[in-house]
Amino acid sequence: MKLLILFFLIFNLYANPNIKTVDNRSPAFKSKTSSWGTNWNKRTIEFNELLSGGPPRDGIPPIDKPKFVDAQSAKSWINDNEPVVFVKIGLHVKAYPIQILIWHEIVNDILGNKSILVSFCPLCNATIVFDRVHEGKLYDFGTSGLLRNSDLVMYDRQSETLWQQFTGRAIVGDKAGEKLTMLPSSMISFKEYYTTYPKGLVLSKKTGFNRQYGNNPYVGYDDINSSPFLYDNPIDKRLKPMRRVVTLVGENRAIAYPYDILKNKKVINDNFDGEDIVLFHKSGTVSALDSRKITNSQDVGSTAVFSAVLDGKVLTFIYDETKGVIDEQTGSTWTIFGRAIGGKLKGKELKQKVHADHFWFSFAAFNPNTKIYK
Repeated sequence: MKLLILFFLIFNLYANPNIKTVDNRSPAFKSKTSSWGTNWNKRTIEFNELLSGGPPRDGIPPIDKPKFVDAQSAKSWINDNEPVVFVKIGLHVKAYPIQILIWHEIVNDILGNKSILVSFCPLCNATIVFDRVHEGKLYDFGTSGLLRNSDLVMYDRQSETLWQQFTGRAIVGDKAGEKLTMLPSSMISFKEYYTTYPKGLVLSKKTGFNRQYGNNPYVGYDDINSSPFLYDNPIDKRLKPMRRVVTLVGENRAIAYPYDILKNKKVINDNFDGEDIVLFHKSGTVSALDSRKITNSQDVGSTAVFSAVLDGKVLTFIYDETKGVIDEQTGSTWTIFGRAIGGKLKGKELKQKVHADHFWFSFAAFNPNTKIYK
């Protein structure tokens, strides 16, 4: 048996050459994590890359048993311009208000036939949704209280492995080197959600915790001239650190589309990783990281990214001042959800691409060779 274990350890090292196997945590770090069941002898990073964000593990409490209300009921406490995370699995949809996520950062949930993890890191403006089933096993997640490159470090309660929210990769523990599957999502206004899905479900603010839902604890954080919190590494100076970007990551490349360019153009047709894609922008969604009251914040709009291929044909999109987004081939009109609501293609839907909206400093930290769209 010992020989078999040794064989698997050696095999794993060769299969994952980036795995480090020495637990050289500092005494202070060991003391802080003494009660954790994490395998500290398996990691892909240096321990000094991890910083304490302040609260202890699960000090920012995840939502493990989320409750939901219908969109009409939620109108009494969510304003039309507030941002919500929109997730669609098959015919099932849900909206997760940022006014709740900003206080909890993680929701362990089920949507349709998927067990999902909805995550939000305010310091990076990073909203990412993952499949909670990894290699056939269901995991649920919490907040570790640690940051890396100013980004949330999650942990799963089954193996107590640490996972980087930004990339979905396990960085310390038994699962080190492995990666969660990201699922498509977008951040849109609450009005866009309930207008399109009037019977859609919305995460309830009855979370079991007493928090100031609707208020932003990071007032002014997204000021373009401010500096990121708990980030000491070099900053890619091609863009200002807090500039918002729409991002995509491929097999060996990454691209960032500055918000102001997309906001000005409304539509961008592009080819990324060999696939024709289209990006939409629509005004009406406020930042969650500006004013004390989220609803009083600046309008940054919402974005979405789709495959531009429909039924085997590539569509080209433009913005029409009267009709909004239309495709040149048929003149059909399209929504921020990638659905045609008028014209020859009415009822058709584009395939949503996994993308995210981030602050530039954070995306560049994890993807240093990012191409910037100009």
